[in-house]
Amino acid sequence: MSDFDLKSHLLETYFEKSGEELVVGGIPVSKLAEEHGTPLYVYDAAILRRNLDELRGALPKCIEIYFSVKANPNPAVIRHFVQAGTGLEIASAAEFLRAQAGGGDAKRILFAGPGKGEAELDLVVRAGIGEIHIESDEEIERLEAIAKDTGKKVHAAVRVNPSAAGTGGAMRMGGQAAAFGIDEERLEEVVRRLVASEHLEFSGVHMFAGTQILDAGVLCDQWSHALEVAKRAAGFAGAPVATLDLGGGLGVPYFAHEKPLDLAALRAGATALFASAEAEPLLAGTRFILEPGRYLAGPAGLYLARVLSVKESRGKRFVILDGGMHHHLAASGNLGQVIKRDYPIVNASRLTEDTAGPAVTVGPLCTPLDTIGRQAELPETKPGDLVAVLQSGAYGLTASPVGFLSHPMPAEVLIDNGAATTIRPRGTFEQPIVPLPEVSWPGRNAS
Repeated sequence: MSDFDLKSHLLETYFEKSGEELVVGGIPVSKLAEEHGTPLYVYDAAILRRNLDELRGALPKCIEIYFSVKANPNPAVIRHFVQAGTGLEIASAAEFLRAQAGGGDAKRILFAGPGKGEAELDLVVRAGIGEIHIESDEEIERLEAIAKDTGKKVHAAVRVNPSAAGTGGAMRMGGQAAAFGIDEERLEEVVRRLVASEHLEFSGVHMFAGTQILDAGVLCDQWSHALEVAKRAAGFAGAPVATLDLGGGLGVPYFAHEKPLDLAALRAGATALFASAEAEPLLAGTRFILEPGRYLAGPAGLYLARVLSVKESRGKRFVILDGGMHHHLAASGNLGQVIKRDYPIVNASRLTEDTAGPAVTVGPLCTPLDTIGRQAELPETKPGDLVAVLQSGAYGLTASPVGFLSHPMPAEVLIDNGAATTIRPRGTFEQPIVPLPEVSWPGRNAS
């Protein structure tokens, strides 16, 4: 697959075209732009379902899928996964409320995050959340006090910051000093404390060591390490753990050198691994949970912007859009990329035309950071054309500095069975401003 072409792969796998125009869920992008304006986020529900079905088919049946809400917290997206039978993983009280708005059952929601506030914990405990993942000693104390006050027995799992052997991925979340979880070498101490607690019930272990993993072998190695940690925790607790959260981390290809996760390889590795786990007495009755977000939602979305102008500057072609980094920080490379590379970008109005060479694709903001494509291969592009950034269904709008320069919020649209529904309305230039206080400058006359 040395000649693998990511843009062609994505277009052929997930989308259709009508003449030269990109079609999403049966609707041409020009119609979407006309009816909903630009910039615009578009999600295809059929791709959400397809990704979930394909992942389920690659996993042993003992593994339950919980959608990671942080990837795309729009309640309409959440609802599709809930209706398909997934649980939900959240990282804030606001995400908990969004999860409930999407139809999520509190008992099927997990709460992880290194800095859970007292008010957040109180809200989710009173609502009957399924499990809270402990990440510090202070969190244990805080949760014990809330559990005592509410009279509820709270299910608490230990999020473990694993040893280096259990890490991998484009962004490592463990294996080193980290804000996330409790260091693996303290596992026995913390498990015994939870088991002895009068108000908390030790339920299991959560391992999440890295994100954006495209290698099935790395995932299986992490899961193998997680199984070993769970067995040790069960030994310390004197009983099998109720849950083992394997984390998420399943990646999608964003850049030209990347290829999709090999589900056949994942199936082979995971089948052997969990066949052995199910025969382990220390894991008898354990629920295995996987919490993907990006993998399920990423390919289902695109960010659509209209070309405002095309200009030459000292030998470079610049394509200037009406949307940019304020709506899609990740595509600009300013959300954790060390080496900034281009997301797959296409001229959605001229799909069949040959490239006219690389173009610097920028947004309307007055900063050089507002660069979406540095070497985007685009055809001869004209004002009015529509440009689409693919792989934009996860970590898009809500991971971006939407207030920067006060541009209106783009709409979000979900397409299902050929119908496009607005799931977030487009903002306006006239944004509400609170009444202003009186200003007094001592020593200066008002005039």
